[in-house]
Amino acid sequence: MHQNLAHIAIVVDDYDKAINYYTSVLKFILLEDKMLTPNKRWVRIGFPGSNGCSILLAKASNEEQVSRIGNQTGGRVFLFLHTDDLDRDHKNLLKHSVQIVREPVKEEWGNVLVFADFYGNLWDLIQPL
Repeated sequence: MHQNLAHIAIVVDDYDKAINYYTSVLKFILLEDKMLTPNKRWVRIGFPGSNGCSILLAKASNEEQVSRIGNQTGGRVFLFLHTDDLDRDHKNLLKHSVQIVREPVKEEWGNVLVFADFYGNLWDLIQPL
């Protein structure tokens, strides 16, 4: 059997605002943006050259979903992003005034920092050793 994780949904309040943030600040690329209904789009972001899991930007459509924006995991780190250059990406986050929750530290498995995205979701940014 062969399986893989295809997409992870992040609940957002506005498609275009989310696309702008994730592509201009975090350097994702827009992979797909299809209108499904007048109020719903299929919006995926990822990284150039990656054929792994993509992120689906899912616009909240009711009060319960709105309440989850930025806190889909109860305050725990939600996403783990590997990088080949933590210093470069740290500087980019600072340049864009992204909240650094935990400054870079060296762990036995890699260098890591924790940041909060535009919505408050926590990310581990990891440069594996």
